[in-house]
Amino acid sequence: MPIFRLNKELSFPDPSYAEEEGILAIGGDLSVDRLILAYANGIFPWPRKGAPILWWSPDPRMVLFPEDFKVSKSLRQLIRSGKYSYTIDQDFTSVIQNCAKIPRKGQDDTWIIDEMLEAYIRLHREGFAHSVETRQDGKLIGGLYGVSIGRAFFGESMFFHSRDASKFAMYHLVKLLKHWNFELIDAQQDTDHMRSLGAINMPRDEFMERLEKAIAYPTYKGNWNKYL
Repeated sequence: MPIFRLNKELSFPDPSYAEEEGILAIGGDLSVDRLILAYANGIFPWPRKGAPILWWSPDPRMVLFPEDFKVSKSLRQLIRSGKYSYTIDQDFTSVIQNCAKIPRKGQDDTWIIDEMLEAYIRLHREGFAHSVETRQDGKLIGGLYGVSIGRAFFGESMFFHSRDASKFAMYHLVKLLKHWNFELIDAQQDTDHMRSLGAINMPRDEFMERLEKAIAYPTYKGNWNKYL
């Protein structure tokens, strides 16, 4: 399959044209409108430093249904202990900055380059990107961020400085998404970590069908605290 080169036109090729490893297109920009269009079509950016933006749509796709989230015994004990607390959309910038600094297994450098940081902070300001923060005595020790459209949440990254701090944030994200009847959490790539939390691989065609239904609902746009 060819890799499509994007121009200023706000459009993407059909995800079915993606290469075997998942790359669909190269180029374009990280504007709010293009990012929202990408996510709504099952596409996401995963850049490499010093290169044009790469756009991906892997097959299969890793998906976590909120009702299938697995709570381990240790996580359940942590939740009951009251050791950690959580906040929502309180410090998005610190969360994404921490995610960018965390070393990743098998990666020499972060994929959350400066352009990505700026783009997702804009998405947050526009009300489409959200964070869940884990705190201990008020201090930020973990968290996650992602993009929300309709009843689909597109997970981007998480970090922790204390044991199970990112899982604690994930637990509270899932709890909220279940309350709002979200259809799915897009975990994008197959990882052992997400499998341990209950995520499964799904053929891209099925993912696209479910995504189309999920994004048809109204979006919880803006700071999520106003809906709580």
